[in-house]
Amino acid sequence: MKTLHWTVRIAIATAVLGMIAAPAARADQPEEDFVSMFDGESLDGWAGDPQFWHVDDGAIVGQTTPERRTPGNTFLIWEGGEPADFELKFQYRIDTDWANSGVQVRSRRLNDYRVGGYQPDIATEGWITGIMFEERGRGVLARRGQKVVIDADGQRQTERFAEEDALGERIRPRDWNDYHVIAEGNRIVTKINGVKMHEVIDDAPEARSSGVIAFQLHSGPPMTIRFRDIRVRLLRRP
Repeated sequence: MKTLHWTVRIAIATAVLGMIAAPAARADQPEEDFVSMFDGESLDGWAGDPQFWHVDDGAIVGQTTPERRTPGNTFLIWEGGEPADFELKFQYRIDTDWANSGVQVRSRRLNDYRVGGYQPDIATEGWITGIMFEERGRGVLARRGQKVVIDADGQRQTERFAEEDALGERIRPRDWNDYHVIAEGNRIVTKINGVKMHEVIDDAPEARSSGVIAFQLHSGPPMTIRFRDIRVRLLRRP
């Protein structure tokens, strides 16, 4: 019965994301306008290598160990659709001394649980959390505290709106952090704990206007990261 119930929820989420005539969503609308992407009990609606992903205490856990490492970056992919303009919210917590992770948005699904595309980043290394990276693409698109405009020729104009280290102080190590990604038109903004971390406006030929959402586990030393309260809502411009 639980599996059937969650299948229906995924179907509803997919339908919401695919609606053309839906009314416009706005940033000041209440939290209940978000659609849950995780039932808190299972990985129903997600696809990933079961060696590395499980659910524990109401959170999705990505974990590698000395005995069970991933030779390349591996991903847990949401199967509820490929949204274009949306808001994504979740909480994350890193439980190990080292971790490198992130959330993929507007990304393309490859083989063997691999993904390429925009990746607002998460890591224990001080400068990485809050940057915008492009997995299997152009590398770092914006560092923390930067607004980067990429034109149709791929040229970048960078403006600093906040100090990188000051923003880093708003991130809570070994604790839960609120992560918020807004993708609308050619613009992607990431916030952590309510504070804007970066902004990318991408008009380059490589830019993507829709795609999958996924979480990453990076190759390297053993790591554990948790994700919970994962939810999304569709945005529409008037």
